[in-house]
Amino acid sequence: MTTLLKNGMVLTPLGFEKKDVFVSNGKVFVSSTDTFDTDHASSIIDCTDRIIIPGFTDVHVHLREPGFFYKETIASGTAAAAKGGYTCVCPMPNLKPVPSDMESLQTQLSIIEKDAKVKTIPYGTITQNQDGRSALSDMEAMAPYVCAFSDDGKGVQTSDLMEEAMEKAKELGKLIVAHCEDESLLHGGYIHDGEYAKAHNHKGICSESEWGQVKRDVQLAEKTGASYHVCHISTKETVDIIRQAKARGVDVTCETGPHYLVLCDADLQEDGRFKMNPPLRAAADRDALIEGLCDGTIDMIATDHAPHSEEEKSKGLAGSAFGIVGLETSFPILYTHLVKKGIISLEKLIEVMSINPRRRFGFEGGVIEDGAPADLTVIDLNRHFSIDPSDFVSMGKATPFTDWKVYGKVVMTLVEGEIVYDETNA
Repeated sequence: MTTLLKNGMVLTPLGFEKKDVFVSNGKVFVSSTDTFDTDHASSIIDCTDRIIIPGFTDVHVHLREPGFFYKETIASGTAAAAKGGYTCVCPMPNLKPVPSDMESLQTQLSIIEKDAKVKTIPYGTITQNQDGRSALSDMEAMAPYVCAFSDDGKGVQTSDLMEEAMEKAKELGKLIVAHCEDESLLHGGYIHDGEYAKAHNHKGICSESEWGQVKRDVQLAEKTGASYHVCHISTKETVDIIRQAKARGVDVTCETGPHYLVLCDADLQEDGRFKMNPPLRAAADRDALIEGLCDGTIDMIATDHAPHSEEEKSKGLAGSAFGIVGLETSFPILYTHLVKKGIISLEKLIEVMSINPRRRFGFEGGVIEDGAPADLTVIDLNRHFSIDPSDFVSMGKATPFTDWKVYGKVVMTLVEGEIVYDETNA
């Protein structure tokens, strides 16, 4: 099947240009308007007043299958990704069984092959039990089939174990992707140890529980020469540590989530849809994250899409499970609150959502040029709507953005030329 996307504003390596994009055999071909022979197209799609960009890549999602399919499935989670404009996602390994060897990983790979709507490249665990403490997983066997190694949800608790993991990952040419959390500093906390926690008698999570491990890990990455990536950073200290490490030439990158860039603990409500890990920090932390995004310290934005059942999210801040969903809201939230407010450019937003993740993780694509994979997202920037969780494709409905008015509607997503989301057929 061949498809012609006509009259769109296409993000090429030279910037946005009005172009036609011809999709054939899973590849894109770009030309000035009206130079393609429309007789050779199976379908013609008018993209007037829409942008055509490289599909988003999310290197941090939780698809919950195998093991926790009552929260999300690979089918529902990747359908939500397609609706949000994502053409590639990387599911984290807090599953049952955890993917710590080829036998356990194959369980997940088989479901992906059968059910995934977008490209889905899983993680392998760092430790055998995905607990940050046990012996290393069978990293060598899994390396050809995983995007990287992570114990997301658990920080690796000792320097010796993290150093061993970094050495092995370096040998295999893979990234270590770290959820940084020193469990000795948690003390039962579940929101940021800030003004809201004090005012409402909640147990707080201190910032050092994150940045202390980041500081340790960048020193280990510097020592070993390993490639190191930090998950969902949330504190101003973490931004400074990574900025300084990059200046020294350490091979370190990081991500943050949309919620950390547009919310802080002053926005908390007594509702489980505001509970995630790491927690929403202080306004000063949010501002430091924005500065880090602007100056390139923060390389990419990942949703940490973490669906739970309604019951699990119905127990307030203290009792609810950690995690919110984000695949279907990420772009409109960031476009509305960062781009339209002049904080970053549209090109910068696409860089951190589409281009940088692929580049860092070694994935093909991330650019629209002749012969590139036809992994494309079509967006109407002028469309505005209210976020309504009842409209989500994801099985998870917990979001702090309910009823927010936003701009930027994904209208179509293509993966290797196949239309995996079309709003007219949704």
